[in-house]
Amino acid sequence: MDRPSLLRLANRIGPRDEAAMAVARARLDRLTKPPGSLGRLEELAITLAGITGQPVPSLPRKTVVVMAADHGVAAEGVSAYPQAVTAQMVANFLAGGAAINVLARRAGARVAIVDVGVAANLAPHPELIGRKVAPGTRNLVEGPAMTEAEALAAIEVGIEVVVREVERGLDLVATGDMGIANTTASSAIVAAITGRSAADVTGRGTGIDDAGLAHKVAVVERALAVNRPRPADPLGVLASVGGLEIAGLVGVILGAAARRIPVLLDGFIAGAAALVATELCPPVREHLIAAHRSVEIGHRVVLERLGLVSFLDLDLRLGEGTGAALIMPTVDAALAILAEMATFETAGVSERTVEVAADDARA
Repeated sequence: MDRPSLLRLANRIGPRDEAAMAVARARLDRLTKPPGSLGRLEELAITLAGITGQPVPSLPRKTVVVMAADHGVAAEGVSAYPQAVTAQMVANFLAGGAAINVLARRAGARVAIVDVGVAANLAPHPELIGRKVAPGTRNLVEGPAMTEAEALAAIEVGIEVVVREVERGLDLVATGDMGIANTTASSAIVAAITGRSAADVTGRGTGIDDAGLAHKVAVVERALAVNRPRPADPLGVLASVGGLEIAGLVGVILGAAARRIPVLLDGFIAGAAALVATELCPPVREHLIAAHRSVEIGHRVVLERLGLVSFLDLDLRLGEGTGAALIMPTVDAALAILAEMATFETAGVSERTVEVAADDARA
């Protein structure tokens, strides 16, 4: 993939379907309940109608795409865990023993595990999608983490994974990630694009102490000083201070949005990818649903920049797509309300009168 190909894909992505949203909204207002009484559940159903272009969508086929890659900046000691954990956790995913496996099973979702840049030779496995672009990134405090060609190749991997999942049947995709030190890269991306300071967007990641956090902030500051990423060039930001799995998620987001497949964003890493994707193609934002708000302080900055309000706030900071998987039953519930609930007419229930409506308005 090259820049022109990426731009052509981005140009295929449009806004939500207003007509489908209007039909969904009108139906919700005819259901046997006071208008708007199911709150954000109704908003979610309307949003999904707009993304898919279907007034009453059905999204039973779900996949969590977990992009895995390593980061050269791990050598700076920014994580509480060694780099070897990335490959070890991929093995855990493949064995079905990680948190995302448990939550995805509960949600009725597949888990697609992608090696886009793990710094180890992983054993072949029927459930592993081996698309390694490089064995991890370079240390971003010493120069660019990736070349532009590597970033584009990783984006292409994400797009191709979406195509693969569509061929198996895909209605809803969630973003997942695995990569020791990826919160450092994400912090650098968010700082570069939003203009916020490293301290404003850098959190404790895997659970580092105060001294570790101060060091991590300094590492992000050094990366920004060395690479000088320009916010007007989101692809350049991604290449200079990002990660291969983050780039892969950019591809997942773009590939899904181009096919009107709703994207459930997980936490901070997915948020950094979404920032890059929306800077490349602003209409992408309308295809995103923020599943939860991470305890990582930078995630709040991301959600504010994207103009998204999360559905859950459970103090999560694991990644893997766990927060996105947790919101899948809520998606099912919102669409079931839209499709299955009786209208006042079909149920023979009296609608409220004009007088009551006026009294309610005065109250």
